[in-house]
Amino acid sequence: MSLKVIITGATGMVGKGVLLECLDHPGIEKVLTIGRTELDMSHPKLSELIHKDFSDYSNLEADLTGYDACYLCMGVSASGLSDEKYYELTYGYTLALAKVLYKLNPGMTCTYVSGEGTDSTESGRSMWARVKGKTENDLLAVGFKKAFMFRPGAIIPLRGIKSKTKAYQFGYDYFMWLIKLIKWLAPNAVVNTTQIGLAMIHATIEGAEKNILRPKDIIKLSEI
Repeated sequence: MSLKVIITGATGMVGKGVLLECLDHPGIEKVLTIGRTELDMSHPKLSELIHKDFSDYSNLEADLTGYDACYLCMGVSASGLSDEKYYELTYGYTLALAKVLYKLNPGMTCTYVSGEGTDSTESGRSMWARVKGKTENDLLAVGFKKAFMFRPGAIIPLRGIKSKTKAYQFGYDYFMWLIKLIKWLAPNAVVNTTQIGLAMIHATIEGAEKNILRPKDIIKLSEI
């Protein structure tokens, strides 16, 4: 199989992990990243699309046609953001791209990274969880041939990857021992960036048993 995939959020911790696994995987022929800034790397499989307005892709349709999968890894912390801004960045930007990609590539696999605690009912007390839940629900309803929502809990970054969120990186720098302890005590509660990337690729190639994948499911899928 020779796949062409699109990745968003490739400068972030999860997105870069997915990108590195895609570039290494023999079943993937081409990787297109979409972002506001250039990646500090090059690879024969890699193409970059620099785009500033994530709410409008109407002038990029020719660049987005002919792909087999999209791995939507772009995300922001709700800390310091108004409810409206978080909704725009999380839901608005994600669905704007997804709808264009479905129109151009209806047979593609769509994978979205949300998180543990996402609220599928869209009615809970936590704003970010409601927004993530609505994003998941509406992505599943777009009509993609296959769609998977990844809900990783604690994530261990591998291959030298750093988090762009300073608070998160601080936590990794000083409390990685605690994350590793949790992993030791509950092996299926913590995933790493390599497992997320491989699970996305395997979901595209093989499919998965369910549409919403939690840490245990991600680990299992990565080992196929």
